[in-house]
Amino acid sequence: MAELDHLWVVRHGESVGNVAASRAEASGIELIDVTDRDADVPLSPLGREQAEATGRWLAGLPERARPEVAVVSPYRRTAQTAELALAGTGVPVSYDERLRDRELGILDLLTSHGAHARYPDEVARRRRLGKFYYRPPGGESWADVTLRLRSLLGDLRRDHAGRRVILFGHEAVVLLLRYLVEGLDEAGLMEVTRSAAVANCSITGWADDGHGKLRLDTFNDVAHLERQSTPPTEEDEVRAEPV
Repeated sequence: MAELDHLWVVRHGESVGNVAASRAEASGIELIDVTDRDADVPLSPLGREQAEATGRWLAGLPERARPEVAVVSPYRRTAQTAELALAGTGVPVSYDERLRDRELGILDLLTSHGAHARYPDEVARRRRLGKFYYRPPGGESWADVTLRLRSLLGDLRRDHAGRRVILFGHEAVVLLLRYLVEGLDEAGLMEVTRSAAVANCSITGWADDGHGKLRLDTFNDVAHLERQSTPPTEEDEVRAEPV
């Protein structure tokens, strides 16, 4: 199967859920104060600034290097990020639920402290199974998310071979795309997760190496935000999970 010319994935800008999650974790409380369902959580004011700064980065790319196709998680925070970042570019946008965030089931809206207090058996089970294979009741494992992303990548390679594609997704999506695109194993993925937190509106990209394979050329890059004096953030997603 032919390869893409270039693939980028952008994590959404800071959301009001990210802010609430960080506040709850710092306060040591059990529940994150978010009333919206996960799919409806919007960007914070800073998240909108980050998305607009990402748009200015895109506009500054040479025309031959700009994305030709955008595929976006349908969650509100990612859709808003894509709308702001792609405004005026004319890049065609489609939404694909396979890019949605990982679902945490009974751990939804719990801080790490809350998960330990309310579901100690689940915390122990996660510790035994590991981050990649642990599936909370009613939720997804990282392996589950990988399966849907593997399907998406296959479709992108079939439908957009030789083209430049940009994705807008979530923290887990960024990490698991590295696992898939680069052919990492579980240990390699865990090493990536320990190396850095995926920042809001960070850019990760791969380019065709000339031999039909994608090669990583940037990971978790926020230089475009820093150049525009837009503060980068690394807040957790709306739902924490036991560590």
